[in-house]
Amino acid sequence: MSGPDREALARLLADCPIRWGHWGPEDEVGALNYLTPDEVRAGLATVRDGRTFTLGAPLATPQGDPVFPGRWAARRFVVADKAGFRAGHWQPLPGGLEFADDYVTGFAQASTHCDALGHMWYGDRLWNGYCADCSNGGMRKAGIEPIAARGIVGRCLLLDIARHRGRDALGRAETFDHRDLLACAAAQGVAIAPRTILMLRTGWLGALLDGREAIGPDYWEPGLTFSRDLVAWFDAMQIPCLVTDTLANETTYEPRTGVMLPLHGALMRNLGVVFTEAAFLDDFAADCAEDRRYEAFYCASPIKVAQGTGGSINPVVLK
Repeated sequence: MSGPDREALARLLADCPIRWGHWGPEDEVGALNYLTPDEVRAGLATVRDGRTFTLGAPLATPQGDPVFPGRWAARRFVVADKAGFRAGHWQPLPGGLEFADDYVTGFAQASTHCDALGHMWYGDRLWNGYCADCSNGGMRKAGIEPIAARGIVGRCLLLDIARHRGRDALGRAETFDHRDLLACAAAQGVAIAPRTILMLRTGWLGALLDGREAIGPDYWEPGLTFSRDLVAWFDAMQIPCLVTDTLANETTYEPRTGVMLPLHGALMRNLGVVFTEAAFLDDFAADCAEDRRYEAFYCASPIKVAQGTGGSINPVVLK
């Protein structure tokens, strides 16, 4: 596959819908505007048993977390512990209280995380038409803070693509589109309602965590693949947030053109769909397969990184 030129993405997306200005010229949360109080109540109505699932993957693990190529895993450094007190590096607080403390460093897009709408762009324009220079030195527009301040709350639907295809995990570069989502939903006995927080399980993160798959120079993960019809479907369905167990929420390259991550442009930059990536969905998916209930209440907010491009997130799902 020959490398595409730098205008290839703009050509690929030329006829796709754009929602800039739809929620006003100052909007920074995009399709999250679809999550009205009615949608929150619809999510709450799915809760029956009060069982909870958290979707965050471990961060700063000793073996190193899986991260997208070009990044490195978060690291944790112990700053204070009992050994430090025994050695005299630290003194107890007045009254005798001692403590442990640590320091974590890593990319905003490490482990399970939410992307700011201005995280990626093409043509020198971010979400809602903001100039890409707004990213210089920090996201002055379309950063993670507005998303974190608003939160992501509503009805979610899990589509277990891996189970639907009879697999523990999809293979390298394996793709699917909105027609596959509809087929998976039908097989699960559910309908995809408008304004649903869409959760797609490929099994990929689990495979990375247990060593069945690895990240290398030819990394090409499975996932959604671009088509104009798929983008139009997301727009018509008013999907506010896409949550997957892959590191980038889409297959790494568009197979026909070699364009890298086109849905970051088509869905996030142009439609304002909020991306939550590297969510650990295996436990929740196993429960859904057992009780055949795939809808639930979703509640999450990334950390409020000042002018950040993204933030770690640990979504909570209630059934």
